[in-house]
Amino acid sequence: MEIDLGKLPFDLDFHPSNNLVAAGVITGHLLLYRFNADSRPQRLLEVSAHTESCRALRFVSEGRAIVTGSPDFSILATDIETGSEIVRLENSHGAAVNRIINLTESTIASGDDEGCIKVWDTRQRSCCNTFNSHEEYISDMTFASDSMKLLGTSGDGTLSVCNLRSNKVQTRSEFSEDELLSVVIMKNGRKVICGTQAGTLLLYSWGFFKDCSDRFVDLSPNSVDALLKLDEDRVITGSENGIISLVGILPNRIIQPIAEHSEYPVERLAFSHDRKFLGSISHDQTLKLWDLEDLLQGSVQNRSATADSDSDGMEVDDGIQKSSKGTKTKNASKGTNFSNSENFFADL
Repeated sequence: MEIDLGKLPFDLDFHPSNNLVAAGVITGHLLLYRFNADSRPQRLLEVSAHTESCRALRFVSEGRAIVTGSPDFSILATDIETGSEIVRLENSHGAAVNRIINLTESTIASGDDEGCIKVWDTRQRSCCNTFNSHEEYISDMTFASDSMKLLGTSGDGTLSVCNLRSNKVQTRSEFSEDELLSVVIMKNGRKVICGTQAGTLLLYSWGFFKDCSDRFVDLSPNSVDALLKLDEDRVITGSENGIISLVGILPNRIIQPIAEHSEYPVERLAFSHDRKFLGSISHDQTLKLWDLEDLLQGSVQNRSATADSDSDGMEVDDGIQKSSKGTKTKNASKGTNFSNSENFFADL
């Protein structure tokens, strides 16, 4: 199933309980579609959300609203029933907002082009955590709910671990030669997987974040722009060459390529609420919905438990190691934060 967005997309997200999918595009528009397996997708909304591109979006408030972020420094909450603006924070960050993820039912995190991560509490209606974690753009984030740790990757080539309880950057990895573009937590919380610009997957052991414990190079030289965890042993990768692959972790292997979106880079991957569909977006201006069961048929499944053989011996370091700057791929000028950030979610 294919949706012609008509513009270059940057992010997508599925509704948490209905067959709805949203996309943010380069013109600043937010697009919302209803889809079913036996009919053509139907566009429900097209909202001019931002004056610049709509780089990041997530459904919030049990799917009643969509939060979007942009290089215009703003974060917007939009009602999905009416398409009307609920509330807009004009200066949510001092730089372009590049990534938004859900943390809990009442919190989200946003990351910007200058390495700053903020956590927003929708219940308390405030920005409750700010982490100046990196020196370059935030490319991706993921959350470990059991330990309340927020992990971020950046164009500066480092992985950060932010402690939401202490409101501190707990540790930061040593500098990698490549930009880190994507991140997932696997192996029941024991492994952190990062995709890189060179196509190498870096594997970190939980608690030993200074240096990676393993490298998987079989996806090189195509950058791994998107990672989506299928289960504790398998991850779906989206690469620069448009190939979507199923990859096993420990033992590390490409199980098989499962789809080809196009010849252009895969920007984002996501599952529908029932995990029947895999969504992908690319520079070909389309959002594709793949039948996940069909994709996985015939894949080699080796689900036996494999003992980890890590010998990095690194201790968790509460200090932050600075790294030299890499090349930022998304530029934005600085803005000014205003006090209305404390009331961003007042109407949600």
